[in-house]
Amino acid sequence: MITGESRPDRRIRRRTASDNVANQAARSEPYRRLVNPFEPMRLFSDDQVETMHRAALRILEEIGVRVLLPEARQRYKAAGASVDEASRMVKIDRGLVQEALRTAPPAFDLVAPAPHRTQHIAQKHLSVIPVGGPPHVTDIERGKRSGTLEDFRNFAKLSQQFDVIHFLGACIEPQDIPTEFRHLETMLAMLTLGDKAPFIYGRGSPQVRDCFEMVRINAGLSEAEFEARPHSYTVINTNSPLQLDIPMSQGIIDFAAAGQLSIITPFTLAGAMAPITLPGALTQAHAEALAGITLAQIVRAGAPVSYGGFTSNVDMKSGAPAFGTPEYVKAAFGAGQLARHINLPWRSSNVNASNIADAQAAYESEMSLWGAIMGGCNILIHGAGWLEGGLAASYEKFILDVEMLQMFAELFQPVAFSEDEIGVEAIAEAGPGGHFFGTAHTMARYEKAFYTPLVSDWRNFGAWTEDGAKTATERANGLWKKVLREFVPPAKDPAVIEALESFVARRRSEGGAPPIS
Repeated sequence: MITGESRPDRRIRRRTASDNVANQAARSEPYRRLVNPFEPMRLFSDDQVETMHRAALRILEEIGVRVLLPEARQRYKAAGASVDEASRMVKIDRGLVQEALRTAPPAFDLVAPAPHRTQHIAQKHLSVIPVGGPPHVTDIERGKRSGTLEDFRNFAKLSQQFDVIHFLGACIEPQDIPTEFRHLETMLAMLTLGDKAPFIYGRGSPQVRDCFEMVRINAGLSEAEFEARPHSYTVINTNSPLQLDIPMSQGIIDFAAAGQLSIITPFTLAGAMAPITLPGALTQAHAEALAGITLAQIVRAGAPVSYGGFTSNVDMKSGAPAFGTPEYVKAAFGAGQLARHINLPWRSSNVNASNIADAQAAYESEMSLWGAIMGGCNILIHGAGWLEGGLAASYEKFILDVEMLQMFAELFQPVAFSEDEIGVEAIAEAGPGGHFFGTAHTMARYEKAFYTPLVSDWRNFGAWTEDGAKTATERANGLWKKVLREFVPPAKDPAVIEALESFVARRRSEGGAPPIS
């Protein structure tokens, strides 16, 4: 018989900091491979999506895209596109685009140095990449400053530490390293400090070749083995409106030829670099993405590509980019629909326009994340650390973003369901007016029942005040420092490290490789 009259005196032990760390570690393992169980949000009807797709094909056929790299124009022409060398305009027949979409793979694995870090890139799956590309770094003690190689290494360590970050990235530009050597030092940092798939800038074939060789050395791959599956990735940005510059065109060619992943992403700001209307901005971005995807498939049918969406609006008073806006969220939903319409993985972003890691940074990022994740994105770039519209990488913002990402990862986890989970016996044990702290149902589950936050402080005002009354940003400051103090890189064969360091030393002695633009 179920009765609530006799309840044993049970007390829940107070969790310590070490308990929280252990619970985080236990819970984070499922974060390594995320599958989004929710249906993506839709902004447009299927007919409207098809109308935008057809309008993009018309743009490519009637207006075309200016392509600055002669080799890229030659490849388009050889495949059947109409090329005007005087204007460098390339007009692409819709049949050529449709053939490219037929050969572009809808799903593939991005192979990491450690097998458990390999990511499946496909619909419903989500992989997260940290902030990429800012020239500056910032924290609440030293303020904003030029990024250094030490900062790059620090962000590589932070990216490696958290399972909810799936790839390594170009977190900052190390300004203390000359550009002809920068790709060597950043790749060395990623390969020796992490075991996740690395990022490579498309800044000319010589730099790309160096980085490909370092990835092969690290994984012990022949050239044929390397090219058989993607082991690295790059981001290709068009020069909106309707232009592919030299390094981006060359990047598409180099990565496609080597079978590596290109995330082809027009960066369109409605009202500035694209029509002010969301359908217009998305249609233009779609056309630009299709042009890049088509070039990749011309170079190598079946080359892995991802459809990038990065459309937002501007402040019409100042012209400054705005992120995390309602328009940004709507654009994300629409871009996701267009990506699924052509059956390709979709990239989106976690971005904000705040200058410091404050409430604005948090709510704009949360809006961006809802647009991306609930819009069904498969690759999330700038997942942690982006600040100041992409001009700075923030140590504190990195931790705050990881907190939000882990909450989404928890949201993805299935809910256990059974008669025992419903807990009718526990309800009877607690009885009318009672509580559930000491019930057997609670005692059996409380240590792992709920997500344990990294940053949030749930204590009452008095306890919080006695402990220094720290803001979330201040707590994040202590957390990133703790991660860096305690960081241990993944085990690696000393001979591989020596081979990588020897390669970097040799290429430095040969003068490195300056970027090409």
